[in-house]
Amino acid sequence: MKREAWLRPESRAFYWRFAAIVVLGALTAGCAASLMFTSGYLISKSALRPENILMVYVPIVLVRTFGTSRAVVHYVERLVGHDTILRMISHLRVRLYRLLEPQALFIRSRFRTGDMLGVLADDIEHLQNVYLRIVFPGMAAFIVFVLSVVALGCFDGRFALLTAVYLLILGLVLPAVSLAVTRKNHTLIKRQRSGLYQKLTDAVLGMNDWVVSGRASSFIESYETDEAEMARLERRTSNWTRRRNAIAQGVVGLMVVSMIYWAGQQAADQRIAVTLIAAFVLVVFPVADVFLPLSEAAEKLPQYRESLSRLTAIGGQADSRVAAQGDGDGAARRELSNGSTPAPVRDERVAAAVWTTAHIQVDNACYQYEPGSRWEVDRVSLDLPQGKKIAVIGRSGAGKSTLLKLIQGALVPTQGHVAMNGMAAHSLGDGISGVISVLNQSPHLFDTSVANNIRLGKPEASDEAIRQATKLVKLDALIESLPAGYRTPMHETGQRFSGGERQRIALARILLQDTPVVLLDEPTVGLDPRTEQELLATMFDTLRDKSLIWVTHHLVGAEQMDEIIFMENGRVEMRGTHAELMERYPRYRNLYRLDRPNEPVL
Repeated sequence: MKREAWLRPESRAFYWRFAAIVVLGALTAGCAASLMFTSGYLISKSALRPENILMVYVPIVLVRTFGTSRAVVHYVERLVGHDTILRMISHLRVRLYRLLEPQALFIRSRFRTGDMLGVLADDIEHLQNVYLRIVFPGMAAFIVFVLSVVALGCFDGRFALLTAVYLLILGLVLPAVSLAVTRKNHTLIKRQRSGLYQKLTDAVLGMNDWVVSGRASSFIESYETDEAEMARLERRTSNWTRRRNAIAQGVVGLMVVSMIYWAGQQAADQRIAVTLIAAFVLVVFPVADVFLPLSEAAEKLPQYRESLSRLTAIGGQADSRVAAQGDGDGAARRELSNGSTPAPVRDERVAAAVWTTAHIQVDNACYQYEPGSRWEVDRVSLDLPQGKKIAVIGRSGAGKSTLLKLIQGALVPTQGHVAMNGMAAHSLGDGISGVISVLNQSPHLFDTSVANNIRLGKPEASDEAIRQATKLVKLDALIESLPAGYRTPMHETGQRFSGGERQRIALARILLQDTPVVLLDEPTVGLDPRTEQELLATMFDTLRDKSLIWVTHHLVGAEQMDEIIFMENGRVEMRGTHAELMERYPRYRNLYRLDRPNEPVL
């Protein structure tokens, strides 16, 4: 997807509005110039002490007319401009949301939450400034430029060319130089600020270690050095801004001096009336005001380009994902038409929503995030009929999480197939949430009541269903002992409860969701051994009828799994039941002994 693909369709949709905004901007400048021109003429004419007020009556009326018109036209221009841009931004946000929402799992696997918030909040907001500060003022300035040169050309062609040079310096040369200078400074400042944020975050999180190690003063000295460098870069940018403004004002001053000289010569040669000298000189200021903001606007272009690049990158990833999903949908339909797996309904997403059993098949699945990069998953095959329970173990980076994303349909296999009841997993789209639920190591709990957090698994669930779910996860006694019971607020991220209690609330949410498959993505990380064992016992008891795919670093409870798969470098290195692995693989026995040092190894 090209960057223009985000702006060009919107520009076409609001073409006539954009044209009206540019015309209104030019009219605003025209009214301002006319106001100054007639004011200069009125002042000069009045200084000659006309015999009758009727001699200056027309200029007086024109001054009042242009003064009022300038304010009115400028207001209408702002009104139409902001209304149009806000409509366009609204369309962009809806378009981006509709693109991302169905691919939430995929997007989450490729981008950080902060990136997404930045795109949805800041980046799209920045795009409105592309129009309000650059496109519309730039086009209005071009119209004013042409009209000014043509108007002066009617009096003196050479002076019109000189004026064109002045205006080009203000409207083209200075913005281009500002862009070149600030682009470099912006890159350096962004890099330095990112380093400061990282260093400060590390320091705050590791403050005790800095103090205990006696190196607090060295950290402060290092941070102050980096901060001084940051301040130096910002001062350099500010200094350039001041120099640029001085240059711009100097050019305006030269325009004024040139206009005074030219108008005086024209009056001396009796080509214009003496009363028009001040009129021509004063008109320089509103015309220059049209061009002066362009340099400052050009300095923001790198930010706008970065915002557009991020929007394009995220939208492009999701768009390619949708295209791949569309191919998968067609393949799934072809499989069904061949009679491999009958479906109760034609739409796979509807079919997924009503599934009560799921047979997962992974056939020689391979995946790599970028062409030419290493294989995150390399020729993995699994067969999980309904009710089967497997554990996937391995060190960090072994490919466990990528395998889970393939099963969830968040990623499309580079090679091989991942199917659910004969359908390509990635073709199920939103319907996958009706088949698979996930309990990870840090489920998000919202700042609302306990009941509302559990009800997230099934919005229409009754209070009795919620109480039954909490009873199954052995949390009912605790909740009912609280003063507000199930209406007790969780506080931000569920901080009112301990880690084990938060996991049990998330487990109750999954029980309400009642999907045939549950993924356990290291849900006991960070819990003490006793809480871990209690939580695992509860999970295995309440989910005994479900298919379980349990990703873990620990082997506590592994003996309850139907199959254990050990992954390394994206491949399955060991597989079998706990007893088989204990018997056949010394490495597995050593791993189990490390996790369970107090238990005898048979």
